[in-house]
Amino acid sequence: MHTWYIGCDHAGLSLKRSLAALLQMMGDTVVDLGTNDEASVDYPDFGAAVGRAVVANPGSLGIVVCGSGVGISIAANKIKGVRAALCTEEYTASMARQHNDANVIAFGARVIGPGLAEHVLMAFRNATFLGDRHARRVSLLNAID
Repeated sequence: MHTWYIGCDHAGLSLKRSLAALLQMMGDTVVDLGTNDEASVDYPDFGAAVGRAVVANPGSLGIVVCGSGVGISIAANKIKGVRAALCTEEYTASMARQHNDANVIAFGARVIGPGLAEHVLMAFRNATFLGDRHARRVSLLNAID
């Protein structure tokens, strides 16, 4: 079981809710950091909030959603210790965890449908960091901070 922190802007609200429900159905803990209505908000606030929560709670994972997934993933990646990956298909999601030890997955609600997003999330959730030669590379990424 995993603990997830999830956040979105107004464009990502519907997808955020469906992904959170899926994780809860699987027995995972989901902490919703907003937004919780369709009023226009600024995605950097929510990307950063999820990033801070993931870093503060080692072993947890995060999900960020905005219209394209780009802005909110940039915001999350501004937090030291976050490795957020914008994913649109299962292979990238799995590799993000296995090779890059990604701890946050980003989605673009205007780019990916909910059915595919659920499959992508499950690929991310079910993958584990392989370590070995990848650990050295992740250490190099962390040194950039």
